[in-house]
Amino acid sequence: MAERELILAFESSCDETSVAVIENGETILSNIIATQINSHKRFGGVVPEVASRHHVEQITECIDLAMAEAKVTFDELTAVAVTYGPGLVGSLLIGVTAAKVVAFAHHLPLIPVNHLAGHIYAARFVKPLVYPLLALVVSGGHTELVTVSAPGEFAIIGDTRDDAAGEAYDKIGRVLGISYPAGKQVDAMAHLGKDTFDFPRAMDQEDNLDFSFSGLKSAFINTVHHADQLGQALDKNDLAASFQAAVTDVLTHKTIKALQQYPVQQLIVAGGVAANQGLKEKLTAALAEAFPSVDVIVPPLRLTGDNAAMIGAAAHIELAKGHFADATLNAVPGLDLPQASEA
Repeated sequence: MAERELILAFESSCDETSVAVIENGETILSNIIATQINSHKRFGGVVPEVASRHHVEQITECIDLAMAEAKVTFDELTAVAVTYGPGLVGSLLIGVTAAKVVAFAHHLPLIPVNHLAGHIYAARFVKPLVYPLLALVVSGGHTELVTVSAPGEFAIIGDTRDDAAGEAYDKIGRVLGISYPAGKQVDAMAHLGKDTFDFPRAMDQEDNLDFSFSGLKSAFINTVHHADQLGQALDKNDLAASFQAAVTDVLTHKTIKALQQYPVQQLIVAGGVAANQGLKEKLTAALAEAFPSVDVIVPPLRLTGDNAAMIGAAAHIELAKGHFADATLNAVPGLDLPQASEA
């Protein structure tokens, strides 16, 4: 019987402290997530110093819970993996430091993982991946179209020029009086309203695969403020529906354009905004018509947000490639995947 590959994975890039044990890159033995949403809600967004303090408080308990739930010992582990970027530098450092301690205390190899690669490889828990494939990564900090030509071989073919889609959701959520994080509630409101405001679809007709959501956000805020000055009451559900229609239209159109340029069998929709019901509905319907043979893979809700299981899945690929780090591993808050011109 082949020896089990067991990876202890850490994720602490933003406001979730997560530790997981992953077997052979595809089976989740445990995936402990300690969220900090309630602590940041009153500030309307993540406060880096508060996030770091929570990681310090929670990470040891998360390790204990992950090992206990997986029913494994440190002696059985194959390697330790950790997100080293992108993210908040203080948050990343807590995870990197904890992973180093475990790895070197137990003489285990340390695998550095790109957080964005983790989001993409969450799809490994749904079904086997077929290369080359395309990924739409949509989260609070990133909106990217990425080709994956082979295991662990990424190239960004489309990127956001300013705000990420998830970031725009949170910013307009404040104007609507929705507490952080706003995405889920805006999505729910959008299903109750109609696209009556016809907000701009920035860069939608341009001959590239890049995104821009700053103009949309500004148009939304200006519309609300102008109505406030005139004493007009706008329908919040219609505002949410109009905003979401603009976001999902652009994401869908650019993804279809990417599929025309890069023929693949699978499209992965990854990141926190992948949980958005409006995006899933529009993208699925559009692809069923334009690319019926393309298999759209959306990880389950519990794996679309930040979690350590996805880091363990990506680490399985890096382990096979022999990509290890030593004691000098540091947090890289601005880390990204390679651009197509660099890959």
